[in-house]
Order: sequence, then structure tokens, then C-alpha cells
Amino acid sequence: MDIIKLFQQQKKQLAVLIDPDKLSDEQLITTAKNAQKAGVDFFFVGGSLMTNDMLYQSVRTLKENSNIPVVLFPGNSYQIASNADAMLFLSLISGRNPDMLIGMHVLAAPYIKLSGLKTIPTGYMLIDSGKPTSVSYMSNSFPIPNDKNDIAACTAMAGEMLGMKLIFMDAGSGAEKTVTEEMIRFVKGSIDTPLIIGGGIRTSEKLQSVMEAGADVVVVGNRFEEDPNLIFEFADVVKQFNN
Repeated sequence: MDIIKLFQQQKKQLAVLIDPDKLSDEQLITTAKNAQKAGVDFFFVGGSLMTNDMLYQSVRTLKENSNIPVVLFPGNSYQIASNADAMLFLSLISGRNPDMLIGMHVLAAPYIKLSGLKTIPTGYMLIDSGKPTSVSYMSNSFPIPNDKNDIAACTAMAGEMLGMKLIFMDAGSGAEKTVTEEMIRFVKGSIDTPLIIGGGIRTSEKLQSVMEAGADVVVVGNRFEEDPNLIFEFADVVKQFNN
């Protein structure tokens, strides 16, 4: 299954974010097996800055230890692994950095074409989380203020009209504040494409409130790095929505 098909079936989805720089091979295996048992929908793999050249190996380890689809969530044009199942082809529509809107995509396009990877055009929106994050620094762009619901909604609508198949609002890794439920409701009511929310979701209660507000896919990373067993608790929340 893929994100859009599950959305069309009105299924809520949970994605586990994997940063290859942060997890050892043993931790990856544990995470993959836990996610398989819990019924997680997707792995998103990537990071704002990767230094250990372990992307391909990380994808392989995940696929060897689960049958969960692995989707690349690239921080730059070099984060391509042909053994993944798909790639979020991200355009940073919340910023005004032309490299992140189209420039890096031009560089990556021939390599992605050769890899045979399925690409999913994704409008990526950074939302202010209360502190600078790796992605805001590396992208050299300002996030949308977390109380500017109208700006977020108009940005999402523009992304949808430009042909984006997904809208991804992200507060960033280790965010102090999540995307607010009010903003999620506002944006969700303005678009027809699946809405992905990530950043700062640390409890199952917060996961539930974010999904109730309208998130179709929720992405969790740091919290599962701290406690891999929380995957089961978070996955149970998603199952309750889908029953």
C-alpha cells in the first residue's frame, strides 16, 4: 500500500522517522522488528545532515527485518538510495530559497530517474517550533510562524494547485512545540490532499490530538530513538482511529 491509497481508504497512518546518523545497526534491527509487530505503516529515512554514508545500508537493514515500505525523506539531493520503495520529492514551499524549491531537484533528477525510484511530489512546509532546528538552518529558510494559520493554509493550497500530491507540515526534529491543532484543522479544511504532520510529537495523547485535528499521517522519530517500545503505544492509537 502507499500513502495516497491508504488516505483514499480513510486510514490514518503512522511513519517512523529513521536518521541513519543516529542509530546503530542493532538499534535499526530492534526498531524494524518492533515496528513490524506494532503494525507501523511506513519508515521515512533521511536527515538534514548525514555524515556516515549509511543510507543504503540502513534501508537494507530495515527491509531485511520488516516488510514495511521504506520511503526516503531526503535532506538534500545526495540522499538517494535505489533500494528504497519510494521517495518524497520535497519542495520547500514555505521558504523562499530557490535551491530548496527547485534547484536541488534539477541536480538530483537524472540520478533519481536512473535509480527507478518512485517519487511522490510533496509540498514541504516548515512551521516554527520555538527554537532553530537543523532543517531550518540547513535549508537557510524561515519557518512559518505557528500562529499564522492563514499563511499556512494559503501555502498548502498553492502547493496543491501546483500539483503536489502530499502536504507535509514539519516543526522539525527535536521541536519544542508541535504544529498546533488549530493550524492543522485550518490547513486540513483548505486542501484535499493527504496532510502529513511531524516534529515534537512525544506522547500518545499528543498523537491522538494531532490526528483528531486532521493529520492523515503522523511522523515520529526522536521519541522512538529514546524509547523504541513506545512504537506499540503509538501504533495502538492509530489502530483505534481505523477500527
